Amino acid sequence: MAQQQQIGYYTEEGLQKLKDEVRHLKTVERKAATQAVAEARDKGDLSENAEYDAAREAQALLEVRIAKLEDIIANARIVDETKLDLSKVSILTTVKIKNLNNNATMKYTLVAENEANLKSGKISVDSPIGKALLGKKVGEKAEVQAPAGKILFEVAEISI
Repeated sequence: MAQQQQIGYYTEEGLQKLKDEVRHLKTVERKAATQAVAEARDKGDLSENAEYDAAREAQALLEVRIAKLEDIIANARIVDETKLDLSKVSILTTVKIKNLNNNATMKYTLVAENEANLKSGKISVDSPIGKALLGKKVGEKAEVQAPAGKILFEVAEISI
């Protein structure tokens, strides 16, 4: 039974990065993988050639990665940031939250899984915090189950 691919929402920049990665995998990595298989094949008996088996496996994994990225791109939608509803937390909004357990404040932009980068303040809408914040309005609270226990956040501000 075929799995239904989920629609992903991306910025133009994020979608372009995915397209660039697929282009690189197809033009550079695919050639290198094919070359590695050919070189291993030339080394003799394939039944006992671990290098050949490893090269074929690496080539197969590369093809799976390319197919997965192409599927993501085919189901991607670009979010128009000018039409975002800032009355509630949604993808591509920046949200300032207050941790009610320790009064610390944090600022995150909610993005698609592939664009997430905690160092630059971008968290996935599929992360526990992202899921808890989606749809919340300023002043509303979100409870997140973390490894250290439950954390209660309050939405302080929503912006682009």
